[in-house]
Amino acid sequence: MHRTIRAVVATAIFVLTVAFASLWQTWAQNEHHATAQPAQAPSSILSPIDQYLMPNRDAEIALARSAAPEDISRGATILVLGRLGYETAVKGTNGFVCLVERSWMGPLDGLNFGPKNRAPLCLNPQAARFILPIDYKRTELALAGKSKDEIIEWTKAAYAKGELPGFEPGAVSYMMSKAAILDEQGHNLAHLMFYTPVINGVEWGADVPHSPIFSFSQGPPEPFNIFLVPVGKWSDGTSAPLPQ
Repeated sequence: MHRTIRAVVATAIFVLTVAFASLWQTWAQNEHHATAQPAQAPSSILSPIDQYLMPNRDAEIALARSAAPEDISRGATILVLGRLGYETAVKGTNGFVCLVERSWMGPLDGLNFGPKNRAPLCLNPQAARFILPIDYKRTELALAGKSKDEIIEWTKAAYAKGELPGFEPGAVSYMMSKAAILDEQGHNLAHLMFYTPVINGVEWGADVPHSPIFSFSQGPPEPFNIFLVPVGKWSDGTSAPLPQ
């Protein structure tokens, strides 16, 4: 009798051990598979428009203002994204324009339709005059369902025909919001962007070891370069990490 009970107990323990081992192996494989997956590639087609809109208009205004220190953004014109494009939410007084850019307004060589991107940007008056027409048109094309290639081809043709304003000296923009989402993984960096005519980045000491300056755009079809300079604080004055 005792021998039978011991056999039953031993069999039950063996079955449970095998089952547990199997479950553990399955979990470990799934965990490894999940961590080994590459980051999701930015979307190459437009997602449903609601994924790009911020339902709270006041929240988008606040996010746009957070691109620059308050003494700058307080007097800026604020744009918000609507279903048909950007709309003026606040009329400013100092010539600056702040908005939250979406993914289709990045550099042409990395243009995509990732719905997570929220890039607060404050343009000074010079930058606003030649950057905003590009932003307005790209947004119009993106919301109309145009492809990445179609937007790129339109940009090239528009510059070739002189349909877009050229570079203005003294142009700069602020991207110092700690709430920014600058790519689909959420990477962020407090920085300023300086616009120049098309030049060799070496003239600014850009992209060389230990230089704090990065080339963000190297010209054609755009008639300008953008040099990105990280800063050590967010727009609210708190410390921001610098790239290694």
